[in-house]
Amino acid sequence: MSDAIISASGLSRVFGSGDTRVEAVADVSLELHPGELVLLRGPSGSGKTTLLNLLGGLDRPTTGTVSLGGVELTTASEDELAGIRRRDIGFVFQSFALLPVLSAAENIEVPLRIVHTPVAERAARVTELLAAVGLADHPNQRPYELSGGQQQRVGIARALANRPRVLIADEPTGQLDSGTAAQMMALIAQLAHQQGVAAIVSTHDPRMAEYADRVLQLHDGKLAHAKHAAA
Repeated sequence: MSDAIISASGLSRVFGSGDTRVEAVADVSLELHPGELVLLRGPSGSGKTTLLNLLGGLDRPTTGTVSLGGVELTTASEDELAGIRRRDIGFVFQSFALLPVLSAAENIEVPLRIVHTPVAERAARVTELLAAVGLADHPNQRPYELSGGQQQRVGIARALANRPRVLIADEPTGQLDSGTAAQMMALIAQLAHQQGVAAIVSTHDPRMAEYADRVLQLHDGKLAHAKHAAA
């Protein structure tokens, strides 16, 4: 196994205090490696979203550390974190989070514009990603003209636009029917393996485990022993 891209040690995240104190994540340690899909399973309220936010630098732990490529996220400034998220982390959301006035191609192009990628390079990357997610024939459709599964494919392509080292997806199949959800998981696994991305995907659906290289189980903020998907 290659060296870890993300290393987390002793992560805890506490909200509130006294009678309202909730430990959403409790002493979690894990590593994510390039080219693997890790499935994070657990019921609603188990802490999956909080853990993903900590790994992606969207939130800071109460205790513990997270590093990405040797860079410590928990002590980085907000500006440094913003730069890391733009360069190194792609996010996929359950709600798709596409801009409704933009076409599929334009939505994918947004992260490339933010980092001032040259026009020709942007166009080539968008074309490449549309083909990778099976939407080469739909560059000009706006989100309302696409099915839920197609919208999520655009979301995945957008997350990969800047060639991130890490892909974080929070319940990306939650709004999809079971058949389309399975297609999305298979696509994420394929892209992680082909592009060497460390992907972690949260879900409450146990059927999605067959697409993962490893499965992590979260209960009440605590991580159970990691298992290989085939186990």
